[in-house]
Amino acid sequence: MMKTWLCDSGQKLEIFIPFLGKYRPLAGRCCQTCTPKSWDNFYQTKFSSLGFRDAVRLTEEDTRYRGWLVRRVCGILAVWGRDVPDTPRDLATRICCRVCGVAAGQPQRSGGDSGSQRRWKEEILRILAGIQAPLARPLLRFCAWVLLKLLSRLFLSVQLHRGQLATVQGAAGTPDVPLLFLCAHKSPLDAPLLALLLFSQGLGAPRVALGGDTCTPRLRALLARLGGVFLPPQDEAEGLAGAVLAAYVAELLRSRQPLLLFLEEPALPRVVAPAAQRWLRPVCLALRQGAVPDVTVVPVGIAYDVTPGDTQALGLVGILRVALGAGPRNRGCARVDFGQPFSLQEFAAQGGWIRAEPRPEELPGAPGTTPSPPGDKAAIWGPGPTVAVGPETEEETLATRLGLHALSDTISCSAVTAVEITSALLLHKHRGAVLLSRLLRDFAWLLEEILLRQRDVGFSGQLQVLVWHSLALLSPRVTLHRLAPCGDALVVPGGSAEARGELRRLSAAVLPVFACEAVGACAIRALLLELLPFLGSSAGRPGIVLSQDELQRKTLELLRLLPPNLLGLQPCQPPECRSRDVLDKLLLCGLLEAEEPEGDCWACDVSRRPWARMDFSDSDSDSADELPKRCFKLSEPQGCPGFLLFLCRLLSPILGTFARAVTFLERPQWPQPEAVCLEALLQFLAEGDDVGESRVGGTHTDPQRGCRCSRGVSLPPEPPSRSAALSALQTFKDMGVLEELWGPAGPQIQLTQPFRCAAARAELETFVRQFVQM
Repeated sequence: MMKTWLCDSGQKLEIFIPFLGKYRPLAGRCCQTCTPKSWDNFYQTKFSSLGFRDAVRLTEEDTRYRGWLVRRVCGILAVWGRDVPDTPRDLATRICCRVCGVAAGQPQRSGGDSGSQRRWKEEILRILAGIQAPLARPLLRFCAWVLLKLLSRLFLSVQLHRGQLATVQGAAGTPDVPLLFLCAHKSPLDAPLLALLLFSQGLGAPRVALGGDTCTPRLRALLARLGGVFLPPQDEAEGLAGAVLAAYVAELLRSRQPLLLFLEEPALPRVVAPAAQRWLRPVCLALRQGAVPDVTVVPVGIAYDVTPGDTQALGLVGILRVALGAGPRNRGCARVDFGQPFSLQEFAAQGGWIRAEPRPEELPGAPGTTPSPPGDKAAIWGPGPTVAVGPETEEETLATRLGLHALSDTISCSAVTAVEITSALLLHKHRGAVLLSRLLRDFAWLLEEILLRQRDVGFSGQLQVLVWHSLALLSPRVTLHRLAPCGDALVVPGGSAEARGELRRLSAAVLPVFACEAVGACAIRALLLELLPFLGSSAGRPGIVLSQDELQRKTLELLRLLPPNLLGLQPCQPPECRSRDVLDKLLLCGLLEAEEPEGDCWACDVSRRPWARMDFSDSDSDSADELPKRCFKLSEPQGCPGFLLFLCRLLSPILGTFARAVTFLERPQWPQPEAVCLEALLQFLAEGDDVGESRVGGTHTDPQRGCRCSRGVSLPPEPPSRSAALSALQTFKDMGVLEELWGPAGPQIQLTQPFRCAAARAELETFVRQFVQM
């Protein structure tokens, strides 16, 4: 909400207050379809009025003491006053007994002399020592105090909503039910930041699930003493190591220690990581076997103005270098959001949304698609690269569903930062130089659109200061030129591949907010492309009428092409229902207006109800064929010109990757392993992108290919998105474009017979490119 305040000096200040009316948007609610009871149970009634706090700046209110001396050492007192649970001394014995109980029915384990049993126990203890280590309480408290100092230097503030914290603290009070935090992963600094936040806010010393592949032995040993837990090596994942991991997770949950788990990797966003799948399976197994009565799942979103470090793992020296090198100019804010907790027991009991693989007729307009080879495999709707497609156990299926659903929950509860909004405007709305005054107006417009969609933002303050702060943080990628005569400034985005790649990465956070509208806008674009030969010069004129059936058909084609995890949509909703939601949101945002047929009156007359003269008996005359078909007229929302083009451009990076992936299919030598194919696809995408690349010197559009050509010099291509490339290969497998083969060297993929023809691949590329907007 925008307000204009008059200062004592007479200057008018335009202040942005990040809520509509009296309360902030309540984002991050759990799914009402999968967890209806949790929707009502885990809810803080005074949520909106509790406000925010800076989580890394502790005060005397966080301690049990008061006074002027306490205010100077409150950080040390608060950290030393937190309870750190001891590791049970009989943990190894209980795990050995649990593993022995599981293996009692196996003939190769049930017998043997005392020497073999002793060697087996030593092997169990060796595996357990690689997974966890006892907590070092003094070291944990000291590192927490040091980390508080480092984070206060690295960030201006780490914002945490008191209402969300109160909700999680209320859920933590449920007897005998542990907490499972499923988190987004934006930076290698996420793990120490979130662990410190939970510890300092009285939620216990969490066990942080880590992959451990990139950790040095010394760093791994230190992290284990601070609460880190690690997966066994991949070659030991099955058999005894898997049983030890399952037994340890069951004992960890029984002790009610919080478990912190990251769903994705920083270099691969919006895709459930294989390591997360391996951690979720023993959690679901412990619930199914009755080790705990229930598990409370808490989605956690995190947002940075400037992501600290890079996408590689940071060691202790790296964290110190990043923190000590942070100057006053490049410091931003961080925001941690807790989604509404939900019951894993309720989620598992609901079941559902397991769908058979899409048949060719379910992808209308996708040419030449063939079904996958028949078998007993099933795919969960919203296929991502981590969705298993084979015979699965009950806990594996539940883990897959939980990972995909929690991933969408972490996206929905994450706040949008000012830097992300500015990047989206520079990349998708203006795509070139823009006046600062125009950027300020568009910033305020996009803010209101985000808040109207019940998504929160991670900032507040004076509008001009917010935009200047965003541009200062983007200074390596954005240049400002002051215009002295008019007192304005010209904002010019950088033309290098790194600059545009960074703007694209930051602006990707805006896509989930407008995901449904972006899908509908690209469907409208595809319909207009079909109508273009018949419209002639009137293509750009208002008054174009679209049929509801045709619009829903195009929307379904696009929804079945793109995995929901890339769009941040909940995977439990079928595409047919989501297509109706897309249509409703296009009407609400003003891009479509209902067009009444000529000669028909649709007015609602409540004065007379001639029910007696109506025949309610079954009759062929009541068939759906006689109902008038709805039509919609394109319109432009008031106050936001170019909204349709902006929505199409939000989705263009993902669709451009899919279109280029179709072109790539003719290059490799088939068959080949999927990992090799992915690396070759990323290299092909890095060579050039004729769909999304920027051009200088005038452009024109080629209707046959749906891409923009230039009469000037092209800029270097942007870095490819690994998530989009991986999802494209998975989608091609689900559509029947690629098939998986099993051989002596392991699984490989190859083109199916229909798509070995160049004409079929060209037709598929045309199908994808119809949705791509420059």
